[in-house]
Amino acid sequence: MPTSFTVVPVEAQGEERDGQQREEEDERDERDRGTGDGIARESSPFINNAELDRGNMYEGKNMALFEEEMDSNPMVSSLLNKLANYTNLTQGVVEHEADEDSKRKEVKGPRMGTFIGVYLPCLQNILGVILFLRLTWIVGTAGVLESFIIVFMCCACTMLTAISMSAIATNGVVPAGGSYYMISRSLGPEFGGAVGLCFYLGTTFAGAMYILGTIEILLTYISPSAAIFKVEDVGEETEAMLNNMRVYGTCIIILMAIVVFVGVKYVNKLALVFLACVILSIFAIYAGVIKTAFDPPDFPICLLGNRTLSKRSFDVCAKFTESNNETKTTHLWRLFCDSSLLNATCDDYFSLNNVTEIQGIPGIMSGVLTDNLWSAYSEKGSIVEKKDQPSVAGSEESKMGGLPYVFTDIMTYFTMLVGIYFPSVTGIMAGSNRSGDLKDAQKSIPTGTILAISTTSFIYLSCIVLFGACIEGVILRDKFGEAVNGNLVVGTLAWPSPWVIVIGSFFSTCGAGLQSLTGAPRLLQAIARDGIVPFIQIFGHGKANGEPTWALLLTAGICEIGILIASLDSVAPILSMTLSFLGMSLCLALMFICSWYYALIAMLIAGCIYKYIEYRGAEKEWGDGIRGLSLNAARYALLRVEDGPPHTKNWRPQLLVLLNLDNEQLVKHPRLLSFTSQLKAGKGLTIVGSVLQGIYLDRCAETQKAEENVKALMGVEKTKGFCQIVVSPNFRDGISYLIQSAGLGGMKHNTVLMAWPQSWKQTENRFSWKNFVDTVRETTAAQQALLVAKNIDLFPTNQERFTEGNIDVWWIVHDGGMLMLLPFLLRQHKVWRKCKMRIFTVAQMDDNSIQMKKDLQMFLYHLRLNAQVEVVEMFENDISAFTYEKTLMMEQRSQMLKQMQLSKNEREREIQSITDESRGSVRRQSYSSPLSIVQDAQALLTNDYQEEEAQLIHDRNTASHSASAVEASVATAVSEKVQMTWTKEKFVAEKHKNKDSNVSGFKDIFNMKPNQSNVRRMHTAVKLNGVVLNKSQHAQLVLLNMPGPPKNRKGDENYMEFLEVLTEGLDRVLLVRGSGREVITIYS
Repeated sequence: MPTSFTVVPVEAQGEERDGQQREEEDERDERDRGTGDGIARESSPFINNAELDRGNMYEGKNMALFEEEMDSNPMVSSLLNKLANYTNLTQGVVEHEADEDSKRKEVKGPRMGTFIGVYLPCLQNILGVILFLRLTWIVGTAGVLESFIIVFMCCACTMLTAISMSAIATNGVVPAGGSYYMISRSLGPEFGGAVGLCFYLGTTFAGAMYILGTIEILLTYISPSAAIFKVEDVGEETEAMLNNMRVYGTCIIILMAIVVFVGVKYVNKLALVFLACVILSIFAIYAGVIKTAFDPPDFPICLLGNRTLSKRSFDVCAKFTESNNETKTTHLWRLFCDSSLLNATCDDYFSLNNVTEIQGIPGIMSGVLTDNLWSAYSEKGSIVEKKDQPSVAGSEESKMGGLPYVFTDIMTYFTMLVGIYFPSVTGIMAGSNRSGDLKDAQKSIPTGTILAISTTSFIYLSCIVLFGACIEGVILRDKFGEAVNGNLVVGTLAWPSPWVIVIGSFFSTCGAGLQSLTGAPRLLQAIARDGIVPFIQIFGHGKANGEPTWALLLTAGICEIGILIASLDSVAPILSMTLSFLGMSLCLALMFICSWYYALIAMLIAGCIYKYIEYRGAEKEWGDGIRGLSLNAARYALLRVEDGPPHTKNWRPQLLVLLNLDNEQLVKHPRLLSFTSQLKAGKGLTIVGSVLQGIYLDRCAETQKAEENVKALMGVEKTKGFCQIVVSPNFRDGISYLIQSAGLGGMKHNTVLMAWPQSWKQTENRFSWKNFVDTVRETTAAQQALLVAKNIDLFPTNQERFTEGNIDVWWIVHDGGMLMLLPFLLRQHKVWRKCKMRIFTVAQMDDNSIQMKKDLQMFLYHLRLNAQVEVVEMFENDISAFTYEKTLMMEQRSQMLKQMQLSKNEREREIQSITDESRGSVRRQSYSSPLSIVQDAQALLTNDYQEEEAQLIHDRNTASHSASAVEASVATAVSEKVQMTWTKEKFVAEKHKNKDSNVSGFKDIFNMKPNQSNVRRMHTAVKLNGVVLNKSQHAQLVLLNMPGPPKNRKGDENYMEFLEVLTEGLDRVLLVRGSGREVITIYS
């Protein structure tokens, strides 16, 4: 029976129907018009129910093609607001997947920008105690050149760390949790927990350092009389200061802990005041430096020979004074001699050297910079001496004892100074720790942090040069200002008053200490709530409002340990150790997560040498142990990967590519492998599979040939992966085997890529669409994504380059984010690199399209995707006549295929039964000749088949072909002289019986009405196709959500028609069906 057929449009069908059918349709039309308003409703001829049912019969018909899966794949319009407006709460192991909707309502909107939220806090933490209390001492000890190296090295380290942190921060949304969140979510719980706890300890000891700095400023420069432990003997100053720090530090830490416990908001409000004092102090320093150029301050220091004297014990810098022509000894004389008499026995060095007075701040034009260029490291207990100053050496004993010299309290060397200075530049985390309060953390953290580092680096480096150019070296090396009556050296340099620096440094250190006590408990609480360290989970609890009560107590306790150490120079290296490890961790995060283009030169050189030797020595097989190690490493990695499914951030399409082979075992669609290499770029897992029908023992050689052909093509297309050929009794089962068993352990595919079956409408290939639909169902059941490339032969090769054009994404339902990920991966390849990405989504009648566009733009911004966004409005409207006609044609075609197949089988059985009966019958004398019976049968069959041609809308060759077939069958019986036992009447009756049973089914086709569900689905396909063609007809590639097959398997052929209509008129289409899980995340 011929396979070609023609479907007549609805209008033409009416002309062929008899008058009675037309009258019945007219009556139905009149009933459907209802009110008699003269407006014919297009849906009326196809509605069987009463008027009450019409209102909701086609409800939501715009998206009817996706309605069966709305529970798992919601409409984008209903999901965009949730995706764009993320929560700023600390994310635990469940992240944003559990209980987020309820939490989101309680969170206030972010309000701080880059300047207030990141830049200023970083400045406050970087410009602190070291700048005001230790930078002058570092410059005097290490010299200007080495101090410049120390500061530049530390600033470079923090800049690299900031770049690393920025790369992670811009990799997605950063909720509350700051640096710990970024590290743990980037490097995993093990590394994140270790680094997070070190960062917590570093932040805690930083608080202790700031508190010690606060006490030192208070007791040394503001109110020395407030000291509880007084200095009774010379040389006990250091011990008395440490004891005072322990007592005052304990009191201050208790006070600060109470403030943090009851009023964190006051700490935040005071932060701006503290920072204003710091900035004012820095401006005062620069103003003072400028003033020294023309009016240096009067800041004398007293020297005995080349030794610096402490003015705490005397007031006049001289051995004796002249008053009324009378020479009197000074208090300084009595410190070095046994009496006040001129003939008293004095210290040997005192007797041999003169007492001189020089200016401690000679000014920027004095040329003192040349004297301060080089280092002056010393041992502990050494006397601070001025270089190039005349001096006569005395006995060794003269250096000992309680003489009023300025001594060094610790041994100094380069690395020790690095450890002391480094904590001053570690305040770069202050901005990232406020990520939950930032309006746009992705933008603010990189911009504010790098800008703050640049600003503070300039301030520190310039201050080194300016201090070295303005201040005398012995004053720089005098750590506690003993030579200037305990005055702050930087304060004396500043203009207009030293109190600007003293008050500014006091508030700076006090505010930084409060910030440390505020941030550290929250960091510990975040680690405890994540549950990665079981024994600290108790510190995750707190007050009802979320305040970390238990974590605050532990933080205060650890901070008290630093207070009991009491030495600022001993606490600072502890902080350096922990925060240096943090910086290293962030740098590693940059290298291994962000695929940074530049690595260390040593690693590059070593890698090049290794690869060169590997390449040149590839021919030498020595049985080295590296091969065995590689196997063990692969086994270990596979076992580790198999522990569980990958996290959303680690999800990448691991492809199973299904290829079709021809009779020569060659690939039918080579462009499918080209597209695979463009999508994967040689990364991840790729399995190229195909199925041969038959038995493996019979087709073993063909299997090997097919595998060789596929591997050769993979080499040509630069597709890096594995080939797997399966032999199966039928094609359908073979594909199922590949989907179920391809891969090994955790290295299994999660995405299936295949070509659209172009020949699915051909009856000789009538099983192709069944295999396709079953493949769609099996990938869904296996929770694997599916990519279907339509018109694959039009896809570009790897040698082509698109110089312009668009990759259009039509995001209709949310299926995990595959539609966002695929174009991003494609644009990494040089074929698609210059194509622009456009994302379209569909708005329904009740949707706010303007807000949808804003939400989608925000969502893409969080994903760091550069794409043009457009919201297409597709409102509910009446279903067009074209849609009804298209649906009717589809269902008629399906019904006719079934009837034609049934009719063909029945006729074959009828002819066979006639032949068998004729051959087994006994010859009888008939009333009519055999020829007349044959002629009558021919005439009857011809007439009947001509009637069927008009009724069945068949090709006009059908009747003649069928009649000739029957004529040939009967003629064969006559030629064999088979005597028919049928009379003419019997034959006519039997013919009408068969005709009624066969043709009645075909006649029902023209009386049928399209299924309401199919009409709605066809309406979705037609409407979406029109919208897509209007926007994306000239796009280089169109990505579409692929609707799922119907749950009722009887409509599988209609499903293929829906997809055909949906993609009609488009050149390159990639139908995308998600795996049922999220594959992208906006979180860092």
